[in-house]
Amino acid sequence: MALELQGVSRSVAGRFHIFPTTLTLQKGTMNVLLGPTLSGKTSLMRLMAGLDQPTTGRVLWDGRDVTGMRVQDRGVAMVYQQFINYPGLTVYENIASPLRILGQSQAEIDRKVRETAEMLRLTPMLNRKPLELSGGQQQRCALARALVKGAGLVLLDEPLANLDYKLREELRIEIPRIFEASGAIFVYATTEPEEALLLGGNTATLWEGRVTQFGPTPRVYREPADATTARVFSDPPMNFVSCFKEGHRVNFGDTANAPADGPFADAPDGRYMAGFRANHLFLNKHSGTAVEFRCTVAVTEITGSETFIHVDHGRDRWVGLVEGVHDLKSGAQVSVWLDPAHVYLFDADGRLAAPAAYARAA
Repeated sequence: MALELQGVSRSVAGRFHIFPTTLTLQKGTMNVLLGPTLSGKTSLMRLMAGLDQPTTGRVLWDGRDVTGMRVQDRGVAMVYQQFINYPGLTVYENIASPLRILGQSQAEIDRKVRETAEMLRLTPMLNRKPLELSGGQQQRCALARALVKGAGLVLLDEPLANLDYKLREELRIEIPRIFEASGAIFVYATTEPEEALLLGGNTATLWEGRVTQFGPTPRVYREPADATTARVFSDPPMNFVSCFKEGHRVNFGDTANAPADGPFADAPDGRYMAGFRANHLFLNKHSGTAVEFRCTVAVTEITGSETFIHVDHGRDRWVGLVEGVHDLKSGAQVSVWLDPAHVYLFDADGRLAAPAAYARAA
């Protein structure tokens, strides 16, 4: 069983919300849609669900064309950021409500409600009302109502965004367990790269209505197909600096250079854009091959055990995430260090020319 999007697009008043997209999602897989706000995650989910009709292309479910089929006939469940429960009904009745609409017998309803409640650890709360539950328990109730129908496709649109940190961590751990128990196709939308990595499975990165890459989550993270994907799958977004490869050296501006070995060795001579993530920028020479850059401090953000350091290197603004508390003054001159093993090379069109050596070794 699979969900297939074949050249599916969505435009409104001549403006594309989703550019032509082809994706295949297999039964029993977790699929993350990762992208910033307004990148097209919800629009793509609505096309999958049948809430919107595509401007072009087809949607196939298990090989059957369901493009024009009503959402209620597709066996789809959807959970939104603003989780919704019926406040006047008990948790039991909330979970049972879609089964009652389907006209199932009381015995069947009771069996399915209790099985689903057990899977989501809601059994002790079945007689409570939603407002008597914590935020995480309310979201689990909404998930249970979506899963109890036995839907083959479960769409989760930023379901944890409104919860506090502790509850989000709790449900991030539980959702993969719930997914494995259900056997459905899960599609989970998020703006957070960390969340995609925690959920695993496959990830599709989105940017301005386009799917830039789709594949196993660790591979998309370690070997982004282009600079846009690398930017989307980095938090803060990936840093960039112009560089030039000549022979056995890579030159970063006038002073910094490094050997063109490892993955760099196969790249032709020429100009590239080097990319590196914030956690790979250091305030000390952390390795024997690290390259020094002289920068100007723009601002520092102390988070407690870590500090975000925003620095200017020529016309480029970089962000480094470094351990410890570093109260650097704006305008101060500072040296930052980067190991070439953590650098990606992108060509003039933004395509990946050479992955970082550490990613290949991972």
